[in-house]
Amino acid sequence: MTIKPIRSDDDLRAAFKQLEMVFQASVGSEQADERDVLVTLIEAYEQKHYPIGPADPVEAIKFRMEQQNLTPKDLEPYIGSSGRVSEVLNRKRRLSLQMIKKLHAGLRIPYESLLATA
Repeated sequence: MTIKPIRSDDDLRAAFKQLEMVFQASVGSEQADERDVLVTLIEAYEQKHYPIGPADPVEAIKFRMEQQNLTPKDLEPYIGSSGRVSEVLNRKRRLSLQMIKKLHAGLRIPYESLLATA
């Protein structure tokens, strides 16, 4: 097992190529250890150079709607009237704290996503 630090995107591509070769290694094998180390190095490099922040609140709601096959009407218990739902989904109204709490409790949308600023 020869593992090097990932210092560039070229190193990242090489690490992914190596990871492909050991990805399905059996637990406890030397290749599985190599896989685990490569995954840790790749994650650290990507978090540093390509950070992904929390989702935009409206995008988080739309994603959950898609996941659960919900319509805007289904959001009324969490957001309010159909007009209010429309305003939120069209970014004409910000989410209130009460809406955020209801969306989190009812649809399990993470607070981090609902409180993020776009």
